[in-house]
Amino acid sequence: MAEIPNKFDVIVIGAGPAGSASAYYLATKGFKVLMLERGRSPGSKNVFGGRVYVAPLREIFSDFEKTAPIHRWVTRERMSFMYGNELVSLDYEGNDHKSFTTYLSQLVAWMALKAETAGVSIVNDITVTGLLKEGNKVIGIKSGNESVKADVVIDAEGVNRLVLESAGTVPPLKPSNVALGVKEVVKVNPEVLANEFGLGDGEGMAWSLMGDVTSGLPGGGFIYTNKDSVSIGLVMLLDNAISGANDEVYRYVERLKAHPKLNKYFKDSRIMEYSAHLIPEDVWSLRPPKLAYDGLLIAGDAAGFLLNLGYTYRGVDFAAYSGYLAGKAIEQAHELGGMSAINLAAYPKLLDQSFIMKNLKRFNGTNKLMHNRRLFTAYPAMMVSLMKRIYSLDYESQKIFNTVLASAKENGVGPFTLISDGIEVIRYL
Repeated sequence: MAEIPNKFDVIVIGAGPAGSASAYYLATKGFKVLMLERGRSPGSKNVFGGRVYVAPLREIFSDFEKTAPIHRWVTRERMSFMYGNELVSLDYEGNDHKSFTTYLSQLVAWMALKAETAGVSIVNDITVTGLLKEGNKVIGIKSGNESVKADVVIDAEGVNRLVLESAGTVPPLKPSNVALGVKEVVKVNPEVLANEFGLGDGEGMAWSLMGDVTSGLPGGGFIYTNKDSVSIGLVMLLDNAISGANDEVYRYVERLKAHPKLNKYFKDSRIMEYSAHLIPEDVWSLRPPKLAYDGLLIAGDAAGFLLNLGYTYRGVDFAAYSGYLAGKAIEQAHELGGMSAINLAAYPKLLDQSFIMKNLKRFNGTNKLMHNRRLFTAYPAMMVSLMKRIYSLDYESQKIFNTVLASAKENGVGPFTLISDGIEVIRYL
């Protein structure tokens, strides 16, 4: 760090979506910005499932669709309930370009390059070990025995909040706060990929799976089609995985890939990448006590900004937009005369007005719903049983209402439990 100037307007910890978006915005407004990345390069340590919602990124980067590494636009959505060797699927096909698939490493590298081109100084392969303080005010960062000062620091270090923990700003993570995501990226011939998934040129699929994919543990699986590969993996609530997983987690992914109804999609494929990471899950317990302090803002996964509804995951767009709003708040604080907590209070206000907090508040309690094991055991089995009773006929057709009750009873779900769980799902989703 000896070559780095000893004073910046802003220091950003982490070059992920939140850090790069904030650094880019501030640089375009004339701020002198230093962005520090623990990995060997921006994106080298970033992991996610594979899908990004585009609207927030369009707002941040005016040329996003022209130059960003978009693999495929998601035009097909599929949700499947798995039990044994059978599954029941719901499909939707559309034409709107609302989300796309990509490699997060490529997307983050692109965002960081945009920031660097705008004037941000980026230093890779460096570990921030703490916040530099003067009383209660953050005035910079520390890395070992060295330090760099700034008027304000944006902590966008991700869900592993070691800097914030060392500063006493947040407590250590608990297994109940997070989920574990495990993923393989497998190389697939583009023609085979398009034919097997029924995709046109540039079209992609997002496929979510529930049930036997996690052997009944709370969580689910996902499949995303990339340009010439497929991302396949699963997400499991960490506390349940610790207490209930009966095998190494990567074996769950291997079993998913080998499922009789799925293995045709992965024939003649080869593994390109294997990765695992923690994901914010219980976002309200994970969230720091405050998001704005004297000289400090917290953005992205470090702030718990992720929405898991089971059928959709939103993290990258939440993170990037929170970084963008952090940049806007710093711009406003600068106009007010300094980076005090009072002046930086614009940040939580901007968040409250944004789609991020509106969504998180609207779906508050979803985490509790995810702990209802019947959603991952009895109901997927019930869905398979129901469809089998309706369509696997010899002579007599079945009445739907009677078939629903029979399928529920077969899987240990009484009518009152069925009604109660239905009300709970409607309440939270």
